[in-house]
Amino acid sequence: MRRETLCVHGSEDATHQTGAVTVPIYQCATFAHPGVGQSTGFDYSRTQNPTRLQAEQTVAALEGGAEGLAFSTGMAAISCMLELFAAGDHIVATSDLYGGTVRLLAHAAKTRGILVTAADTGDTAALAQCLQPNTKAVFVETPTNPMMRLTDVARVRQCIGPDVLLIVDNTFLTPVLCRPLELGADIVVHSGTKYLGGHNDVLAGFLVVDRADLAERLRWLHKTIGAVLAPFDSYLLVRGVKTLALRIEKAQANARAVAAWLRAQPQVTQVFYPGVGAMLSFEVDTPLRARDLLEKLRLVYYAESLGGVESLMTYPVLQTHADVPPEVRNRLGITDRLLRFSVGIEAVEDLIADIGQALAD
Repeated sequence: MRRETLCVHGSEDATHQTGAVTVPIYQCATFAHPGVGQSTGFDYSRTQNPTRLQAEQTVAALEGGAEGLAFSTGMAAISCMLELFAAGDHIVATSDLYGGTVRLLAHAAKTRGILVTAADTGDTAALAQCLQPNTKAVFVETPTNPMMRLTDVARVRQCIGPDVLLIVDNTFLTPVLCRPLELGADIVVHSGTKYLGGHNDVLAGFLVVDRADLAERLRWLHKTIGAVLAPFDSYLLVRGVKTLALRIEKAQANARAVAAWLRAQPQVTQVFYPGVGAMLSFEVDTPLRARDLLEKLRLVYYAESLGGVESLMTYPVLQTHADVPPEVRNRLGITDRLLRFSVGIEAVEDLIADIGQALAD
């Protein structure tokens, strides 16, 4: 099936015979055994739940992976993934990462002895210089957050060789626009809270793999740590995915139009949009204008997060990247004049009108 069809039908549930078109919510903590030493395949919901299984299988199918694991948040997914590494292991990470990921990697370096190097993963020559004999993984976010820089995943795979894990956060592009496993990635990360759920009503995270050895290790960590996606949240995630392809198509068209309009505004000094997806950032001429714009928005919400049907504007220096040291923020271009815009599916004329009135003196 094509990805658009998988979004709609990838969650069809074969665990019952009712004919229900939507996935049932198995709001159940434990399951009875048919007999001693026997199992239905479901024993305890921390280990597996039928509703969560449908969410995992749907996202795995969309990514072209063999197995997906659903977590309570995107950060829980990344935290579980980091358990694959031990003291002395070296990870190279995209320098322009989501602030929460930066915070978590810094914590792992401080408390667990995992060595982390930030690099421009879009520059394979620079990336190659960062590789060490103890490099175990390269963590890529593309486009980056919030500067929207792209990394060629296939080129990174060629650069690092077969023995280093390639981990790709695919939250911004989603499997509708990019399938990192097909480009050589070993692990795909998602904040399912964003485009997969799509309605700002559920927190979720995913890891998707296509290797049996990684799947076995991560599944053990998943059930042992226990930060799993609850049955009702799994249902919301599956429901959201059904419209993923349509939402991405509309939001991306809106983002392209908004980016073009912003480039023509005298108050806007730079627009960061890679030409794909529905996320963009832009810089205005003064910090006062950035704050004033956020105060004046009427239709677009001034709020954290992204990827929902509603358009959201974020001020990274005070929100998503507040914990990143100021000197690092400045080097990356995350200034007090930068705004990040998650473009939703509203009429693009209304979005432009709202930003226009908020930009006006």
